[in-house]
Amino acid sequence: MALFTFKLPDIGEGIAQAEIVGWHVKVGDRVEEDQPIADMMTDKATVEMESPVAGVVTRLAGEPGDQVSIGAMLVEIEVEVEGGEAIAPAPSDAAIAAETAVTESPLPVGEGPGVGSERSEPAVVHEEVSASPPPTPDPSLTGRGGEKVLASPAVRARAKDLGIDLALVKSAGDHVRHADLDAYLLYGQGQGYRPAGRAARRPDEQVRVIGMRRRIAENMAASKRHIPHFSYVEEIDVTALEALRAQLNGGRGDRPKLTMLPLLIVAICRAVADFPMLNARYDDEAGVVTRHGSVHLGLATQTDAGLMVPVIRDAQDRNVWQLASEIGRLADAARTGKAKSEELSGSTLTLTSLGPLGGIATTPVINRPEVAIIGPNRVIERPVFRGKEIVAAKLMNLSISCDHRVVDGWDAASYVQAVRRLLENPALLFVD
Repeated sequence: MALFTFKLPDIGEGIAQAEIVGWHVKVGDRVEEDQPIADMMTDKATVEMESPVAGVVTRLAGEPGDQVSIGAMLVEIEVEVEGGEAIAPAPSDAAIAAETAVTESPLPVGEGPGVGSERSEPAVVHEEVSASPPPTPDPSLTGRGGEKVLASPAVRARAKDLGIDLALVKSAGDHVRHADLDAYLLYGQGQGYRPAGRAARRPDEQVRVIGMRRRIAENMAASKRHIPHFSYVEEIDVTALEALRAQLNGGRGDRPKLTMLPLLIVAICRAVADFPMLNARYDDEAGVVTRHGSVHLGLATQTDAGLMVPVIRDAQDRNVWQLASEIGRLADAARTGKAKSEELSGSTLTLTSLGPLGGIATTPVINRPEVAIIGPNRVIERPVFRGKEIVAAKLMNLSISCDHRVVDGWDAASYVQAVRRLLENPALLFVD
């Protein structure tokens, strides 16, 4: 027998180290050649590493959350020897399984929307510590002994059918309610007993910030640390746009159902042609702003593991149906961990939506090194004045956050007004 040291290979241009996201093996496990052994996260993606040899694992480089340098030991494996020499693999791509699985470093999108890998979910490690002792019963809520118990006839009848002595049932008020009977029944099933209406206590726990959650934390902190944000919010009447959307969906055939997002993206792309300073990336170290001709739109997507930003390439060249299909495809890929590295990088402008959660207004965090991020909010119906008449209108606030080093407030406000004009007159979205 001999020890084979599997060193972390170069898994990307310019990558100096990678983070251990999760292990597929433990010390003492038997592994076969090409068997997955670990998930490693770089700045760009999560890469699944495969064993280049067969043998027994004798040592691992660390725990999830630890960093391993390129060329350092990742795993030691005890292998059989042949003629006194350890059986080592021929140098090949089998040294790594660069199957990009999960994520690019996701950035934020505001406290905004809604992914995890199908292979593993080690992004957050829970460690319960010093669990709190079970709560001591409140003497004021104990059974009433020989006192008359106050309860409605329906509660009394139910208690009788269930064979429950109401004198033994705790209540947070002066009457025993159906919810108190439910709590008593849970106690009888060994699930603990507390009066209805009292919140359950949870034990304290410590959660290691690793994997995607650490990337999100680092990126958001860097964005707020380096970028002087400012936000602007405008109210938009989307009554006509919603009517058009309903019309288009009514005759869509086998095409995907339109949400607000494809129509909004068309407006974003059309308006930004006159405001190139918004569709840009700022390399603050080099002191260079690159204004992009194409709109590679990042779409903030909430996943089980955190926010990810898949990218719609050349969004300005797609119609609403193509955008709807691409939104669905990318969101599904992100949430199922199948998004490719190239689908998670290179955005020039980001759109973040809270979806049904809506909200009145948002102040999203910029996806650095971009210089702007746009966030639609909830559509609500309210009475508004049209001339001297009061009519029902569907209204939506549109938020934008910008990098004040690159974008002036006047330009941001003017851009949003241009988007507003398109959305309030949706026929313009389809006019060249």
